[in-house]
Amino acid sequence: MATPPPRFTGTVLDAPDPRLLARFYADLLGWRIVADEPEWVKLAAPEGGPALAFQAEPRYVPPAWPAAEGAPGMMMHLDFEVADLDTGAAHAESCGAVLADFQPQDDVRVFLDPAGHPFCLWVRT
Repeated sequence: MATPPPRFTGTVLDAPDPRLLARFYADLLGWRIVADEPEWVKLAAPEGGPALAFQAEPRYVPPAWPAAEGAPGMMMHLDFEVADLDTGAAHAESCGAVLADFQPQDDVRVFLDPAGHPFCLWVRT
């Protein structure tokens, strides 16, 4: 009998304050906190699927966006589809996101979360 392949269960982001970052994404996405420990906070989507979690990393340094010589590079980012970019952007900013200075595309808005992780809002074109 073959061993089943691994099952993807979620993404984990490092943060100096995992609770702060979890509250931001819970507000942004309408997800709920399902685990809340001093060093680890996990969110779950109402419809199920992979989770989004945050772990404490006191030495966390935000990545540079766009990439810059000698600065920590972005290793990954999160993408969120929205129905309308202006409405989605206003919601993200009301939750505490900051619009990045560099915007590479007209149908995408790059934001930074409270810990400085880049994430994108995009619309289907």
